[in-house]
Amino acid sequence: MFRVLFFLWLLGCATCTYAQDVVLKGKVLSNGVPLPKVNLRLVELQRSTQTDSDGNYGFVALTKGKYQMKVTALGYQTQVVQLMLERDTVVDIEMLEQQQDLKEVVVTGTQKEVNRLESPVPVEVYSAKFFQKNPTPSIFDALQNINGVRPQLNCNICNTGDIHINGLEGPYTMVMIDGMPIVSSLSTVYGLSGIPNALIERVEVVKGPASSLYGSEAVGGLINIITKEVNKAPKLSVDLMSTSYLEHNFDLGYKAKIHPRANMLLGVNYFKYGNKVDDNFDNFTDVTLQDRISMFQKWNFSRNENRLFTLAGRFLYEDRWGGEMNWTKANRGGDEVYGESIYTKRFELLGNYQLPVKERMFFAFSLTNHHQDSRYGTTSYIAQQNISFAQFTWDKKIKNHDLLLGTAFRYTFYDDNTPATMSLNQTNVPENTYLPAIFVQDEIKVAQRHSVLLGMRYDYNSNHGNIFTPRFAYKVNFDENSILRLNAGTGFRVVNIFTEDHAALTGAREVVIANALKPEKTYNVNLNYLKRLYAGGNTFTFDISAFYTHFNNRIVANYESNANEIRYDNLSGYAVSKGLTGNIDLILDFGLKVNAGVTLQDVGLVENGIKSQQILTERWMGTWSVSYLINQLNLGIDYTGNIYGPMRLPLLNDLDPRQPYSPVWSLQNIQFTYRGFKNLEVYGGVKNLLNFKPTRNNPFIIARASDPFDRQVQFDANGSAVATPSNPYGLTFDPSYVYAPNQGIRAFFGLRYNLR
Repeated sequence: MFRVLFFLWLLGCATCTYAQDVVLKGKVLSNGVPLPKVNLRLVELQRSTQTDSDGNYGFVALTKGKYQMKVTALGYQTQVVQLMLERDTVVDIEMLEQQQDLKEVVVTGTQKEVNRLESPVPVEVYSAKFFQKNPTPSIFDALQNINGVRPQLNCNICNTGDIHINGLEGPYTMVMIDGMPIVSSLSTVYGLSGIPNALIERVEVVKGPASSLYGSEAVGGLINIITKEVNKAPKLSVDLMSTSYLEHNFDLGYKAKIHPRANMLLGVNYFKYGNKVDDNFDNFTDVTLQDRISMFQKWNFSRNENRLFTLAGRFLYEDRWGGEMNWTKANRGGDEVYGESIYTKRFELLGNYQLPVKERMFFAFSLTNHHQDSRYGTTSYIAQQNISFAQFTWDKKIKNHDLLLGTAFRYTFYDDNTPATMSLNQTNVPENTYLPAIFVQDEIKVAQRHSVLLGMRYDYNSNHGNIFTPRFAYKVNFDENSILRLNAGTGFRVVNIFTEDHAALTGAREVVIANALKPEKTYNVNLNYLKRLYAGGNTFTFDISAFYTHFNNRIVANYESNANEIRYDNLSGYAVSKGLTGNIDLILDFGLKVNAGVTLQDVGLVENGIKSQQILTERWMGTWSVSYLINQLNLGIDYTGNIYGPMRLPLLNDLDPRQPYSPVWSLQNIQFTYRGFKNLEVYGGVKNLLNFKPTRNNPFIIARASDPFDRQVQFDANGSAVATPSNPYGLTFDPSYVYAPNQGIRAFFGLRYNLR
């Protein structure tokens, strides 16, 4: 009997050993950041758990076998993971934000919060994490990774620039912060500098006509920088980055609850570059030296029925200079050592208040004050620009009509020490421009899958009179993952040369305004198709657009008829911008993410039946970003880049030895990010991997860099430079030949800390 019992005991032990329980555990992350409060459920066992504050989860006492684990979290796409458990197993899960989905909310196209699929206007959305793939000290530089958008440097010496969208120059792009058009004209490059990246939630880009909603400057497109909601921002965020060029950037974000009904978000950005570099040996700084500080503060006030009330302000101060290597501030404005020195002070205030009524009515406003004190060699440019903007909107739905009615008022004060504000009797007359407007927009649901948008805006410009800008859009949803949009409309732009064109200020050329300039008018059409496909665990998104813009009264700068002049006038013919652009997003089930885009464009001027390519405009461009996360190593890899086709460049005369067209050129970057520490990311990499510089295949970039004050240049009776033994090409000093940054290959390193 004892032997039988002993045998049964051994058999039971063997059975227990064979059926030993296994453990399943791991982490849930998004872009390498641990996610708390994620729900995980084993479908077959009906057992659930939730991740802790560090993103860890675990199931114990599981029998071996096949399982399906469903993973859900607010704001993220649901995932189903197939498991085969034979032993204790560790499974880390990477969650995809719903921002990647077509149902993300956008506001820029229609001034309403709508999901991207339902918007009649195509809006491209780029999250803060997108820009972290190639970290930069300003949004101006970060936009180089967006297809069809290119930051254009306009000066080899002071590195001021503008933003091109689909080949149209910076003055045709409206830049906004939280929907307020506070960045334009004089302040474009400065408005895009110094916004703390830690406070940016996303950037929305609209390519095409928007004047019927936003007025002047919104001809080529819109860039809307949307800052974080105060309630959703991390309590503390810090980002430190330095490069081997000795550029140093510091971003700080801090959230505090000041009152039970008031939350505050503070952002600080400081950028310092004080390292003189002259790798091309022309005795001029290759990169502008900068000392910039910006402070941004945003308040959110809790109100009854969750009505909106936000208030934000920003202050920016910048000291930037470029010039001869031995320049000091003692040489500022002098004629012994050439330098371009710019002091900028800028203040912005913006707010949005929902009226305490049943209807959805909003009052929004912005105030900007911009002061610039510049010296371009011996040329002085001192300017003051104040812009006041107020807008009232009423968002109303009536049956199948989604209405937006509004009125806006914009006042611009501008004064400088140039002929732009000089009267005929040579007295200073500052500009005071009043621009009241009314607009209406109606999106009509004509069928379940079809809608039409009709819009009209009327502006009265105190200098140019009445301006009408109609708008039309048609949208059809073929299914929940595909959409076709047609947008058409008109636009207008009122111009102040001296607030927009750096070349008019350098002193290297005389500015000639041939006639009284008329405002530009445009006619635009854009056709867009968006499609998303799912195959297994893979996601494919295609976005294709065709665009066409026709200009009347296009204002052009003629650099070529006289090397000593910039001659501005309305084009007697017309200008056209047309092309195709396409983007593809791939999210593959093994963790690889690819975003790539190509733009083909033809931007030309037609006069007397002859068409010429616009200067500094590429015929084609491409962008890409490739990202992969190695979960086992907590290591993210990002490879980003862009490539541009040839551009026509501004030569001074037929003898100028520099290349008339730029080569095909590319800026490529790689970044490695380690996310194995709690709340901390460590990143580093290399920028401009190919070490491209515009000096390639050119004898020089800055014309007559050895004689910046033209002391040894001889001129003929017409004012044109004459070729001499000391000046064999007959050139004058000119820094306008620029199309790419002068910075070569460089390493960068940074730390990013977030405390929720």
